Amino acid sequence: MTESTHPLGTVPQDELIARADADPLRPRFHFVSPAGWLNDPNGVSQWNGTYHLFYQYNPEGAFHHRIQWGHATSTDLVHWTDQPVALEPSAGPDADGCWSGVLVNDGGTPTLVYSGRLGEQELPCVAVGSADLLSWSKIPQNPVIAAPPAGVDITAYRDHCVWREGYIWRQLVGSGIRGRGGTAFLYESEDLRAWEYVGPLFIGDASQGDPADSDWTGTMWECVDLFRAREGSLGTVPTSGDAPDVLVFSAWDNGDTRHPLYWTGRYSENSFEPTGLHRLDYGGRFFYAPQSFQDESGRRIMFGWLQEGRSDAAMIEAGWSGVMSLPRVTTVADDGTLGFAPVPEIEKLRRDHVGLPGQELVGTGAPVATGVSGSQLDLELDVQLEPGAVLRLGLLGSADGGVTGKSKEETVIELCRTTEGDGQGTLRLDRTQSSLDPTVDVDDKSGPLPMPDGRVHLRVLVDRSAVEIFANGKPLTARVYPTLAGEHVSLTAEGTVSLLSFDAWTMAEIFGGARNLFP
Repeated sequence: MTESTHPLGTVPQDELIARADADPLRPRFHFVSPAGWLNDPNGVSQWNGTYHLFYQYNPEGAFHHRIQWGHATSTDLVHWTDQPVALEPSAGPDADGCWSGVLVNDGGTPTLVYSGRLGEQELPCVAVGSADLLSWSKIPQNPVIAAPPAGVDITAYRDHCVWREGYIWRQLVGSGIRGRGGTAFLYESEDLRAWEYVGPLFIGDASQGDPADSDWTGTMWECVDLFRAREGSLGTVPTSGDAPDVLVFSAWDNGDTRHPLYWTGRYSENSFEPTGLHRLDYGGRFFYAPQSFQDESGRRIMFGWLQEGRSDAAMIEAGWSGVMSLPRVTTVADDGTLGFAPVPEIEKLRRDHVGLPGQELVGTGAPVATGVSGSQLDLELDVQLEPGAVLRLGLLGSADGGVTGKSKEETVIELCRTTEGDGQGTLRLDRTQSSLDPTVDVDDKSGPLPMPDGRVHLRVLVDRSAVEIFANGKPLTARVYPTLAGEHVSLTAEGTVSLLSFDAWTMAEIFGGARNLFP
């Protein structure tokens, strides 16, 4: 069992919050915890008109330790109010942490299903909440599943997806079968307390592909999330043949968080028949452990954890770690894959609009003056690329300063159309010049991008160290750590690019005043 107090947890609460708030790299319109450590979104939901965001939380400091469930509420998915910690470890099966889980409505009673950790063992536990979801009581039957399936050599066992089919509750627990691959074990229950094991919903094949590949499925699946992509509910006959069921998971391997992926296919009775495997976000681990829910207007909304790309020492010194993504609306594209866009509510943060007239950019290497600068921005572009053309959008650019060597910083988003003119291209984020700090992550992030007739709608949200990119519905999320406080935005082209529209806004902050680690 871990100690209740970590040796690093010696910074007083007020100082920890002050450190976090003073960090120029800390996002201002994404949700972040008051200070300390944040990871997976949990229990994301809308309850009686109020949105609830629970999350993995360590208020002691910016390190992973004895995890609690932080809690915030919102009426608009934009501005968030800190609420009391929902779950914290206690004597019993969650003494070493209350790990990821979900919120369900049990006949009007808010109920959390989560992974309790004791030593190296993680098992499903349940807590019931008050009508306002602000106080929670763990049930005496915990853990509600006493052990992983007997006779199966698992790699890990945690994280939950729970839904109701008629009178029966069903649950997936993320896991992996040693020597085979990741899986989700299926259970069912009449009361959320007594669970009967059904079997593996679907088993991946870790022997397929290279572990370095961006679509390798891993040896264990974390944070499984199963949902009907369009109309209908899980377990019902789809009203149209093109509405896939979607199984989202985060590929994990021996303690290493890899990337989120999803299978499209059909869930029927006790199994999932896949038709295709897809990357969920081209940023890989920088959009990890996603969880989704259907809100009261019928939208499928997803949150993810934007991990850090700087050293443990830098996080601890800064007093905070981890960013929650902006909420995304999930849709189904014509080819049956998922498309994503920030929820429209985010637009209420826009300030100080700058627009550029439509124009043709012919590649000369000279940047186009945009008149835009800032480290909290929302950018929308519509462009059309000729075959072989490249458009580069530079963010957080700094002046040279007359210093020799690597003296300039810039983060570059690149759209590249193939020379064949087949309507295909690539979305890439170049972070090689984004920071003078040699210790931060600058790995290349990219993915294929459909470009019908060379057309691309590009949406970019940059929030200091957090960057979320949406190109024709394909997302790429990452972290950057500029040291020179650059705010310049530039455009350059190779070949011929038609700039059909360019709109930019600065973004207001969502938190004001002091925040408390223990509201």
